[in-house]
Amino acid sequence: MPFSFSSRLAALPPYLFAELDRVRDEVRARGVDIIDLGVGDPDRPTPRPVVEALAQAAENPANHQYPLYSGMNAFKDTVAQWYKTRHQVDLDPAREICSLIGSKEGIAHFPLAFVNPGDVVLTPEPGYPVYHSGALFCGGVSHFMPLLEKNGFLPDFESIEPGLLKKAKIIWVNYPNNPTGATAAREFYGKLIAWAARHEIIVASDAAYSEMTFGDEPHPSILELPGAKDVAIEFHSLSKTYNMTGWRLGWAAGGETFIRGLGQVKNNVDSGVFQAIQMAGMAALTGDQAPVRAMGRLYKERREALTPGLEAAGLSVFPSSATFYVWVRLPAGVRSADFASRLLHEAGIVATPGNGFGPSGEGYARFALVQEVERLREAAARLAKMKF
Repeated sequence: MPFSFSSRLAALPPYLFAELDRVRDEVRARGVDIIDLGVGDPDRPTPRPVVEALAQAAENPANHQYPLYSGMNAFKDTVAQWYKTRHQVDLDPAREICSLIGSKEGIAHFPLAFVNPGDVVLTPEPGYPVYHSGALFCGGVSHFMPLLEKNGFLPDFESIEPGLLKKAKIIWVNYPNNPTGATAAREFYGKLIAWAARHEIIVASDAAYSEMTFGDEPHPSILELPGAKDVAIEFHSLSKTYNMTGWRLGWAAGGETFIRGLGQVKNNVDSGVFQAIQMAGMAALTGDQAPVRAMGRLYKERREALTPGLEAAGLSVFPSSATFYVWVRLPAGVRSADFASRLLHEAGIVATPGNGFGPSGEGYARFALVQEVERLREAAARLAKMKF
């Protein structure tokens, strides 16, 4: 008996990274030595004290039962203290913080709390695909905001037409940015907050890469700015900061209304985060942060190892002081998918075509710095032999 997918599921584009994995595995099966710089998954292990905290907590039967849906009080207290120390921001752990099964889950679920069918979600592109899929799943309509190199890959939200703004419920921003590595200054967030307040639009800030920096200044949180809690919610993840992608732990913080709405959705679709993982997260947030800074220095070294090969191949590298992504502009006339295919088949290197993040990513490609320096030097040598 035939069954068909729902219209929402049918409207989704193929998930970019699943397709990348499929093609990579086909080429690898032919015996090609693959250097995979596609998916942004840290290659170094989780810090040992975090693993030990999980092991100890997992032994306690008290942690084997259902957790509190919104997160352990101790975990939320730890997050609040992290904000106080890191950003000088005061948060009420009970009302302004919610634990997440990784920030991806929260990003996907948040629109369900505030977006009705036909409402508009202002979505950056190139950008993380889940901003768009989250809007689709609740019947919302994505209005894509091009992130252009001439604007430093910041959205020109002031130029959005008034008629569209009346229908808009959420604007997504993500800095430090995936895929471009661009960063945003406090001034940008201040203007965004004032604009959002005028138009009664929620600012959803994805800060998954905020600690993955190797510049002189730490990246600001939108919650540092006056008036932020009136319009903003921020999504954080321990995945990239502490090499914990598989652990699935993050949080949302911000205005009480936004946290309460997200919490109501989560109460109906999941049962919270395993308490032992939250306790491991507490160990990560309160422990020695030297490994975080060391990873930042390592990603800078890796970037410097790969960049000469990219430039030798005729690619223009966008400067960045954050994330572990290298965003490159391809020579005129070279299409992103063609570039990625040729790179994989001729050099055994996996990169992500920029158009997979949205139409404005056409003519660009992303490299994730998830291999050791020597492998990146090998990738650079292979690239240097190619001309695009």
